[in-house]
Amino acid sequence: MAKRDMSVIERRRIEGVRLLKRKVAQAEVARRLDVSRQAVSVWARRLAEVNGAIGKLKSQPLGRPRRLEEAQCEALRRMLLQGALAAGFPTELWTLKRVRALVKREFGVTYSNSGGWELLRNLGFTPQKPERRALQRDEQAIAQWRRRGWPALKKTPHAKDEPSSS
Repeated sequence: MAKRDMSVIERRRIEGVRLLKRKVAQAEVARRLDVSRQAVSVWARRLAEVNGAIGKLKSQPLGRPRRLEEAQCEALRRMLLQGALAAGFPTELWTLKRVRALVKREFGVTYSNSGGWELLRNLGFTPQKPERRALQRDEQAIAQWRRRGWPALKKTPHAKDEPSSS
């Protein structure tokens, strides 16, 4: 939910709590604010729990709390930008498995595959496809094989398979 949406919801809740404090019936509060009666009931229960303190009814952050602090996220971003070799991996390719291993090693936090993707997306990284060429690729040998080896392997039509011109 966007921040703007949360402020609308929060304002409606605070208005509902103000009405409840003025002893307006829950059903009437629900009608006036166009919310369910169950929502108003929850507001009334929470209002009673905080002894009428409207300020304590502010909205809570949605979802599970972040596992890494902001400073840890920034440190991880710097490590990723330095490259996989600098992080101790044998090649420069960052994989999700490697990123998750790095987070576990450096911060002691374990992420699932989907959590790892979410973390990378929140850090501003996008999936990249690695170049599929071997580092030891020999262009001359490939060109020579294409000229000599490939034609020898290619099927050619035999004389008996060709349509007759009779």
